[in-house]
Parts: sequence; structure tokens; C-alpha cells
Amino acid sequence: MSTMTFDQMFQPTTRPRGAVRLTRRGRVVVVVLALMAVLAVGIIVAAGSVATGEAGTPEPTAVVQVGPGDTLWAIASAAADDGDVASMMDRIEKLNALDSGMLISGQRLLIPTGD
Repeated sequence: MSTMTFDQMFQPTTRPRGAVRLTRRGRVVVVVLALMAVLAVGIIVAAGSVATGEAGTPEPTAVVQVGPGDTLWAIASAAADDGDVASMMDRIEKLNALDSGMLISGQRLLIPTGD
């Protein structure tokens, strides 16, 4: 069994040289500074524009009015010159910002006319 004397109980413990001890406030400051650094890097990376200064050429389109019983598949198959109906449906959906292939009678759609 080991014994401990009274003077050994109150001697200050020595820390290794260079050890940093942060208080709660210090840890919060370090976290906030790290988040600000990540945000700054994100803004710098996102600031690079991919747009050019020159105007592009719009895709040639035609306007088609949806009739009763018309489907996106039928309209796309009539417009697809190469027979790729699924690709044409995708182009029509993107061009008209459609959420689904559901159409309403009387709706006007932009249809790509050339490649």
C-alpha cells in the first residue's frame, strides 16, 4: 500500500510545455472562427462565374397547343425526328419547366424544332 503525505497532496501538477487549455468561451470562439473560415472559402469558390459575356443562341422552337386527349408522349413522338421519343419528352419537360408529363387541354408548349 502506498502512502501520501500532506505536502504531496497540495503540490501543483505540472502540465507538459505547450499544452493549451481552452475555456468554454475559447472553444466557442474557435468554432465560430472555423465556421467563418469555411464560409469565406465557400464564397470565394462559388464566386467563379461559369457564364460568358457573349449571348447564346436560343434553341429553335415551335408553339403547340395541347388538345383534348393529347399526351406528352404523342406530342414528343410527332416532334422526334430521330425516333428518340424519351429524349424529346425530356427536352420538352425542361424547356417548359414541367414537373410531370401531365398536360392540360389548352396549354401551350414550346417544342424544339431542330438539333
